[in-house]
Amino acid sequence: MPADLEVSIDINATPAQVWAVVSDLTAMPRWSPQTKKVFLRGGPLRVGSKMLNVNKLGWRVWPTQSVVTAYEPDHLVAFKVLENHAVWSFELTPLDDGVRTKVTQRRDVSTGTTVVSRQLIDKAMGGEERFEKGLTTGMRQTLQRIRDEVMS
Repeated sequence: MPADLEVSIDINATPAQVWAVVSDLTAMPRWSPQTKKVFLRGGPLRVGSKMLNVNKLGWRVWPTQSVVTAYEPDHLVAFKVLENHAVWSFELTPLDDGVRTKVTQRRDVSTGTTVVSRQLIDKAMGGEERFEKGLTTGMRQTLQRIRDEVMS
């Protein structure tokens, strides 16, 4: 069964400074090694915004659709992938009176995923354990690249 995943990083910047980067989900290809392209549809990012994502893993490339389920400036952005029901999020927590920020990226699959998604991961992605290990590594890379972008 798929597991919830969570990775955090501390950034020496205010939540507002971090939010200016994290809230631009179309920039995800710069950060995530598994994202090739993100198309935001229907205007500025908000709850209900729809995205078309092009994902990659090695030679495999596949599209997914998602909808923004939470949007709280300087605090939280989350989106649900329609094909597998996973909810991905970035949560910002102020540290040291707001001069530093903890950024947590999560994949929440607590409500389960689809049979098709589980079969594809098993047959084409090397199985759930291998796939999730790769996701966790990618999440660490994503957060490091976000930190680098915020600090530049």
